[in-house]
Order: sequence, then structure tokens, then C-alpha cells
Amino acid sequence: MDLVYGILLTLVALAVGVAAGVLIARARRSPGPDVTDSRHHEGGRAIDTEPPHTGKHSMKGLGRKSLDSLRVGVVVLDAEDHPVLVNPAARAMGLLRSGGAPGTIAAHPILRTLAGQVRRTGVRREVELDLPRGRAGGAEAPLGLHLRAVALNSTHVAVEAADVTESHRLARVRRDFVANVSHELKTPIGALQLLAEALLDATEVPAAEAASDEDPNEDLLAARRFAERIHNESARMGRLVNELLELSRLQGAEPLPTPEPVAVDWVIAEVIDRTRTTASAKNIEVVYSGPKGATVYGSDSQVATAVTNLVENAIAYSGDDTKVELTLRQDDDWIEIDVADQGIGIAPHDVDRIFERFYRADQARSRSTGGTGLGLAIVKHIATNHGGRVDVTSSLGDGSTFTLRLPARPPEAPLPLPTAIEIESGAAGR
Repeated sequence: MDLVYGILLTLVALAVGVAAGVLIARARRSPGPDVTDSRHHEGGRAIDTEPPHTGKHSMKGLGRKSLDSLRVGVVVLDAEDHPVLVNPAARAMGLLRSGGAPGTIAAHPILRTLAGQVRRTGVRREVELDLPRGRAGGAEAPLGLHLRAVALNSTHVAVEAADVTESHRLARVRRDFVANVSHELKTPIGALQLLAEALLDATEVPAAEAASDEDPNEDLLAARRFAERIHNESARMGRLVNELLELSRLQGAEPLPTPEPVAVDWVIAEVIDRTRTTASAKNIEVVYSGPKGATVYGSDSQVATAVTNLVENAIAYSGDDTKVELTLRQDDDWIEIDVADQGIGIAPHDVDRIFERFYRADQARSRSTGGTGLGLAIVKHIATNHGGRVDVTSSLGDGSTFTLRLPARPPEAPLPLPTAIEIESGAAGR
């Protein structure tokens, strides 16, 4: 009981912070739990909810009541992933399951997975996901949860769960709207590109006329300039639509592919091939250094897209006659790919925002670089979906280095987490 008492005191501070921060800031609408029983018997394990109100026990009872009054669910798991402390909100969210033996309980498999990851790595884990509720195939919307798992000591892990169902519903509506509009725009944009190409062919100045001393037809030249502008802008809009669709897929509109071994050598060769034309136009050299034969686990097309976006971003913000360097580092668990440029760099107040959708650190250069503002957001989501991350170090005038970190071994967790839902409203670009 001394261990449980210590856990209670720790969770009081945690609970108050969650109540003031997560619940108020997120303005969740889930109803508060009713505390009706003072003692729970679960699998022979008794959990006090109203101990004697004297001395140390009085403080313990106050801590327990504070914990029970929260709308955030809290579950504490021991070394064997048995729940030793559960508040009513966690029960209402369905975070407990029937145990293997009659009359026993067990934590939801997702909670056990998170707890195991925290014990192995010693790092706090946070994830937002949708859990099905009701019977399979039912019409009831899934329960959106923000789960945060932290280690209390070497054996016990606390998992707090906040109801974010409404936020997830709004995110799905927004994502579906963007995907549907993007699909509808593809046809007229494609038609514009074809018409612009036809106009360019029709307004091409004949070679004989161009070689003569006579001034070319001014109307013809003006029509050609307008056709070129239409062609360039429609191509840019086409890239924007394609990247919006790609971002929508990465945010959960489509299931993630099963992780497979991906040869980094192939990824680097593909990236250099995709960016060769853009780099040559600015006389930028794209070079690679690192060991051969490295492997990451995930989707080959997504990994190639992520690295390509980083290299294209580096080229766009670098001057002519410079260099973009790709460097590979690896250990038993991770592969890290650095993309370093000699470009304009990023101001310190912009570093934390460049992975937001449509955010640009340099608004004046947004049109000249021709980007869509979604490339870095796509990189962030690909890294997150693969269980990795992307970081950046930069300073103004000294260039930037982006580091993509991806798993070098297959996932160890036997239970995959449900599809994560992106609920941020920001956007990416530089």
C-alpha cells in the first residue's frame, strides 16, 4: 500500500496539470464520471477509493478523490501490466477488459503496448488514436483518445487518456473535404494544362520568321507569353493538388502499408534521379556519402518521397553553383539521413513552424521558389507514420541540415496501434 500511496501522490500533481492544461485547453465535451462505489474488487485485488480520513490516510483519500473527479482516464500498470490503480473515467472509456481468469480484469491491449514501449526505452510516449466501441460493424463512431504513458518508477507506468472524439470527427470532416475538393480539381487543372500546351504549339514562331530581320508578330508573342504563364501556373496548381491528396492519405484516409525492408541505396539513387533536372538548372551538385547496403523498414515509395522532398527543398532555397550533401548514419535500431544545403538558412523563430502545412519562413520568396508549402508537412507525416521523426538545425545565412530518422529493424510490438489521427491545424513549407 505504501507503493500505491506514493503513486497516488505522484498522480495528484499529474492529474491537476492534465485538468488545467489538456482538458481546459482542448475544451473536451465528454461528460464527467460519477463516483458511486467506494471500493472495487478486481480479480482479488482491492483498490481503495475512500480510505480513512486521518493523517497520511486523509491525504491519500484526498488524492484519490481528486483523481476520481477528473474526466481524464488514469490507469497505473505494474511490471506484469496488471492495473493497480484505475479511476472511473478510465472505466467509462473502456480501457479495461476481462482477464484470462473469471472475475479478473486486464488493461486494454493498447495500454499494455504503450507501457511496454515506455519500459523498454525509458521515454514518455504520446499518441492519438481511434478505438472502436460497441459491437463490430456497429454504426457508433469510434472513441478518439489522446494517450500519454509515463514511467512512475522502474516497474510501474501511468497511462492517462483524454477524450478527443470531437476533435477527431472534425479532423475527418476537414480531411475528407480537402480530399474530395482535390479530386474534383484534378480534371479541370489537367484540361488547363492541355489547352496551354495547345496554345504554345499554335503560337510558336516559325523558324524562318525568327531567323529573318522582320519583327515577329507582337500579338503572337503576347499570346505565347500568356500561354506560357497559364501552363506554368496550372502545373503549379497540379502539384499542389497532388500533394494535398498525398497529405490526406498520410493523415489516415488510407491504411498504412505493412512495413517492409527498403534498400537505402535504391532510395538515394531514386532521389538523385528525381532531382537531377532541378539541380542542373541551378548548377547545384547533389552528392552522397555513407555506408552501402543499409536498410530501413516501411514503404519504399513513401521513404523516397520524404527524402526527395528534403532534397528539393534544399535546392529551392540554395543559390546557384552550390552543393547539397546527403549523409547516412546507422546503428542497430535507426537509420539517419542528413540533407545539408548551403542556402539561406532558417531564422530561429521559424524553425519550430516550418513543418506546418503552408507555412513559409520567407513569404517574399514563396512564388519565386515555386513550392506548394506542403513538402515538409509530408516529410513529417511520413516520418511519424514510420515510427521515426524529422529534425532540423539551421541559422540564417549558413544553410540548413534536415535529419530524417527511420527504423532500421522491423517493428517489435506484436500489437499495431490503431490509425493515428492528425488534428493539427497548421501547415509546412519554408
